[in-house]
Amino acid sequence: MSHQNAQKEKSSAALSSVIAAIGLTTFKIIVGVLTNSLGILAEAAHSALDLAAAVMTFFAVRVADKPADREHPFGHGKVENISALFETLLLLATSGWIIYEAVHRLMVPETHVEVSIWSFIVMGTSIIVDVSRSRMLMAAAKKHNSQALEADALHFSTDIWSSSVVILGLILVLVGRYFPSLAILEKGDAIAALVVAVIVIFVSGELGMRSIHALLDAAPKNGEYDRIIQQVGSLKGIADVHAVRIRSSGAGWFVDMHVTMDGNLSLNESHAVTERIEEKVQEILPKSDVTVHVEPLMPPI
Repeated sequence: MSHQNAQKEKSSAALSSVIAAIGLTTFKIIVGVLTNSLGILAEAAHSALDLAAAVMTFFAVRVADKPADREHPFGHGKVENISALFETLLLLATSGWIIYEAVHRLMVPETHVEVSIWSFIVMGTSIIVDVSRSRMLMAAAKKHNSQALEADALHFSTDIWSSSVVILGLILVLVGRYFPSLAILEKGDAIAALVVAVIVIFVSGELGMRSIHALLDAAPKNGEYDRIIQQVGSLKGIADVHAVRIRSSGAGWFVDMHVTMDGNLSLNESHAVTERIEEKVQEILPKSDVTVHVEPLMPPI
């Protein structure tokens, strides 16, 4: 697939996420205000963050796919990681607000939550849309090795669980209302909001750490480093592989290494070996930019 087609697919996936987030956020705000449900309002705030995250992801994948230039010789891939880190800060701020409001409602007994059929319709709709959206984003993320789309997919997949928690909270409110002996269950809405906040904090923490690791040029943790040394070292003509360095940049990687070869090889022969090295590394880490430094094998003294 050409770079242009890949960029179109990534942008299309991100744009569809923006459209879905706009619809869900609006729907949840209207129903949350009309029913005075903190659980739904918490989900509306969560969806508003989803919208901001989706917008950032849309622009991030477009900027990240821009080719390297004189000012940015390593490309623009880090924009994806910066976008994900900003998402984390927004999520943590929202979680703080949800926790504050939930604790306040638990302390104030006169708070009334109006549970209607619309409460369940909006949350059920949210789950259906989020299932479809997260699957679509994850498929695009895996296909194009996009960290921004993967973060977006992980973000929206948690909405499925948090929406389910809100539905449970609304059911508890109804049970507490119809069975006076179980009136304590009317606090279920606020408790559900607290659970939503915990889910959001957990996800934002995971996203934040991944973004920081990428910005700090941390090496991949799935065994790629060892595989590169092993498989490149097994190539014909390679005596040793060392000083391997790997850093991510958006959907791609930069890999550089030193290899030891027979010093009597011609330049053309050495170049042919480095071509095979690049192909081998790109099999392990697709979309990688590989730099190979060749050192002559020193004869035994």
